[in-house]
Amino acid sequence: MDPRQTRGYRNRNPGNLDHVPANRWQGLADPPIETVPPGGRARFARFVSHEYGIRALAVLLTTYQDRHGLDTIRGIVSRWAPGVENDTEAYIAAVARRMDRHPRQALDLHRYEDLRPLVEAVIVHELGGNPYDRATIDAGLRLAGVVPAGRAAVAQTGTARAAAGTAAAGAAAVTVVQPALDAVSQAAPALSVLQTLAPWLAVAVIVAVAAWFIWQRARRAA
Repeated sequence: MDPRQTRGYRNRNPGNLDHVPANRWQGLADPPIETVPPGGRARFARFVSHEYGIRALAVLLTTYQDRHGLDTIRGIVSRWAPGVENDTEAYIAAVARRMDRHPRQALDLHRYEDLRPLVEAVIVHELGGNPYDRATIDAGLRLAGVVPAGRAAVAQTGTARAAAGTAAAGAAAVTVVQPALDAVSQAAPALSVLQTLAPWLAVAVIVAVAAWFIWQRARRAA
């Protein structure tokens, strides 16, 4: 069956998460529970996009690790798909095979390298295939706060460079503005508070004060 024809895909909920009113997931649709034909039973949550559905799946799996101490495929899948309504052993075997990991191998679901293949394996098992491209799954994981290590490093480097640039610009602004602040403060002690303001705000205040003085002089000269 085409995974795009499945209930999970229609609900944009590829993990087939049950709708639980207490779980106020980000990106829930309105209504938050699926609509079904007459005689059917509404059960699963609906999301506004596939990315948010993938996010919910990733967050729930991570919660199993953080809250319940489950960090292996066997432990996680046993809770995710209990035997009361699933063939849990078959599910564990399918996920382990797709991830190429031993069912008892420890995972760290805060790492992209462990979380992404687990999310994809669950999607494949729930939908009978993976209807998503890499970018869509990565976007869902990004919403959950998990990105590839390399990209995280690039992002941190970019942030550091941006911060350094901002700091340099700020230092230059202080160099230009500080003498003006000192002069204004000496001319009008009440304005010494300007020295505590951000440079751009201080400049705006100085311009406003200067304009006021010019207007006053022009009015007296008239």
